[in-house]
Amino acid sequence: MTRILFWLALAFLVLMAIRSKLKGVLRPPPQSGQGPRPAPGRAQQLPDPESMLCCAHCGVYYPASETVQARGRDYCSHAHATLP
Repeated sequence: MTRILFWLALAFLVLMAIRSKLKGVLRPPPQSGQGPRPAPGRAQQLPDPESMLCCAHCGVYYPASETVQARGRDYCSHAHATLP
């Protein structure tokens, strides 16, 4: 049984090596200056980065849009804002 598994594993490795070698031969490398082209119809704009704030209780950084303000300090959640 172990011989069969050994030969199957060896055959699998040989096939994978041949397959990886053929990929390089069949597909030419991309020309310089040309990267992968985006799919048509997709927007290329990324959302603007949001500033991150540090929680006054635990020190975790979180987006400024999710801040909870209490006692003049910024917190990551209502639970941390209510702690003494």
